Amino acid sequence: MSSLSTTTPSWLALRASADDTARSTELAAQLARLFPLGPVVLHDLGTGTGGMIRWLAPRLPGPQEWVLRDGDPAILDHLDLDAVTDDAGRPIRVTALVEALETLELRAFDGASAVTASALLDVVTREEAARIVRACVEARVPALFSLSVTGAVVLDPPDALDAAIGDAFNAHQRRDAEGRRLLGPDAASVLTRLFSDAGWRTRTASAPWHLGAADTPLTAAWLDGWVGAAVEQRPELADEAEAYLVRRAAHLAEGALRVTVSHQDVLAWPR
Repeated sequence: MSSLSTTTPSWLALRASADDTARSTELAAQLARLFPLGPVVLHDLGTGTGGMIRWLAPRLPGPQEWVLRDGDPAILDHLDLDAVTDDAGRPIRVTALVEALETLELRAFDGASAVTASALLDVVTREEAARIVRACVEARVPALFSLSVTGAVVLDPPDALDAAIGDAFNAHQRRDAEGRRLLGPDAASVLTRLFSDAGWRTRTASAPWHLGAADTPLTAAWLDGWVGAAVEQRPELADEAEAYLVRRAAHLAEGALRVTVSHQDVLAWPR
């Protein structure tokens, strides 16, 4: 049992299909309508291996230039964007920057057409979220933030320990990590309020994972990480959690386990 690493190439590859299915196509279409005619420049935060770009670029007009901002140079080595095109089939242009969010400058998005991010907000602090919002507002650039966890998880068949594991996991998501208090399940609501307070319009959309028998490798990895993080937060759950994982492994082996992991997408744009 181990708490989930959310930034490894193997984990990002494992979740890619579920992410692509979950993201809101309606918010992507609305973002496209906010674009000016002609070439566009998009900044992607916490790019990882480029999953958000592979999904979003073909849904947007171009020509497109992407500025990729990630604090982990090692994961940027695993970018896979060579075959990505815009909605007219034109290849995109890419520039990668190694940059931590806490050093994001107020004028970072000057000249941008949009800012995007995926599965990022729940692992940032309120201060970092406010820095992102201030930079968007300064540049008056719309922003689409995808796949922020909400903390809601439903497993079928249910188990008596589901709620305790879920509560402990959510507390772990909101933990103080080396002096950084993470937003966790509060991320989407915090970001929406920050943009609203700045006078911007916002729109949210549900973006759940629905995991079934065809998703056993992802479900197994997610479950191990979910329980591992819960036990890291509440060590007194360890013995019960071990037995819980045995029960859930049996459900997985039978193809009987269904899991819904809720996320929220957020689009923000100036009035």
